Amino acid sequence: MAESTKSFEDAIATAVARFDKTVRGLKSANVNNMSTTIKGGKIATYRVNMQMTFEVETPSAPRRTTRK
Repeated sequence: MAESTKSFEDAIATAVARFDKTVRGLKSANVNNMSTTIKGGKIATYRVNMQMTFEVETPSAPRRTTRK
């Protein structure tokens, strides 16, 4: 989940930027739910609940060392 005081689009961008800081290979984002909070009869925050997909890396093969 992410939120923004600006827009749904900004909330999505915030979520993607935050996720990208800790996970490599980010491929797509799917917005599951959008909602708002209201204060004083006006939208206070835009919220998005999202699923992120990413590529799982193949582990590298262990290096072989040659003894002389």
